[in-house]
Amino acid sequence: MSRQKAWSAGLIVLFFVAWELFCLMTGMSDLVLPRPSQVFVTLFQRFPVLWPHIVQTLATTMFGFVLGVALGVALGAIIGVSRTAYDTCYPLLIGFSSIPKVAVVPIFVLWFGSGTVPAVLTALSICFFPIVVNIATGLATTEPELEDVLKALGASKFDILWNVGLPRTMPFFFASLKVAISYAFVGAVLSETVASNRGIGNVMMTASSNFNVPLVFAGLFVLAGLGVALYAVFSLIEGRVTGWATRKNDVIAT
Repeated sequence: MSRQKAWSAGLIVLFFVAWELFCLMTGMSDLVLPRPSQVFVTLFQRFPVLWPHIVQTLATTMFGFVLGVALGVALGAIIGVSRTAYDTCYPLLIGFSSIPKVAVVPIFVLWFGSGTVPAVLTALSICFFPIVVNIATGLATTEPELEDVLKALGASKFDILWNVGLPRTMPFFFASLKVAISYAFVGAVLSETVASNRGIGNVMMTASSNFNVPLVFAGLFVLAGLGVALYAVFSLIEGRVTGWATRKNDVIAT
């Protein structure tokens, strides 16, 4: 496992080295593609200024993400156990998820004004759909035979849902969390570029208008780092909670 991690880290370093060499060898303008060294220097120099915006974007993203998870789990549970809810809600959810969220942000701004609320709502609206789909799929894949046995033993529908259905959806749930957190960042930053005076999205928009491309890429690096960190956190929790559903690497076929 340590060798695999070393290879992964080496490939990441190689990617940045190749990027640096490409810019140096081709004489690439900073206005087109800055070198990684320039981006990291800019990030280090401007970090005290960027820190409040990082906190703002992270807080907005997490707030919208938590609300999206709560809504997604509730809707997914309803859709997964009710055929009527599936036939009624699923087409509406697909239609809503197909709407570009950049078209929804102005509506949120019209309703709630510019600032944090539209960013939270945009993050929520863009991240809850994967959770709904995965929760509903996990519940729908519960074996009918198992449900029949539990009903014969006197279990109610709620007992089956709480003690069997939801635990069996945990692998689906954590898979959707790792996707949804990335979507939540996209939604929050999208709203910040349109209707906010704080956050990484606003910093990137301002830097772009001032042709400060290294600062734009510094914002991208920050977002990528936050996304990877949260992905790693959810992967760690997933391994603790759903280790029974994970294929072990030490199992060797004979």
